[in-house]
Amino acid sequence: MLVKLSWRMQLGLVAALYAAVLAAAALLILVRYLQYVEHPADVAAAGGMYAGGDLALEIIIVCMLLVPTFVLALVIRKSEPAYTLYAKLLFALSLTAPLSAGLLCIPAVRQSSGWLGWVILDRMFVSPLVVVAIAGSWFLTRFARARRWISYAGLVEVLTLALLAALFLFANHS
Repeated sequence: MLVKLSWRMQLGLVAALYAAVLAAAALLILVRYLQYVEHPADVAAAGGMYAGGDLALEIIIVCMLLVPTFVLALVIRKSEPAYTLYAKLLFALSLTAPLSAGLLCIPAVRQSSGWLGWVILDRMFVSPLVVVAIAGSWFLTRFARARRWISYAGLVEVLTLALLAALFLFANHS
């Protein structure tokens, strides 16, 4: 027989899932960093392969974050205020896509090797996975207001990807 957990306990388990995923991500990033530090000659010789590995690690971490996000959506789907807040947070997250795309158009930011350049590029790389999270959240919601916010988030995310694709095609066409 399954024991029904209180809503507070369910949210606590979701928080524990997020903490576990973030701890695992930190460990993976630390191991990757140590690989760079201990084998600098290999990194220099195969920079493209290491960059591909970094991208793969980023995608793995984002996919790991999708698991507690899915569980969170399942836990809060019966509460309109909670799901609406979640939907508004998704919308705020989606606004970082056009912001990142706009910053990528600034040559000084694009050519920067600092952390801001990496964050902006990483945000654009995970954009398709954010679309997956938005779509899943849209299907799980029961409330019109939350669905509207999630629709706005999806629209912002997809239009940003479409604009970037169009810019890329036209920039390389001429």
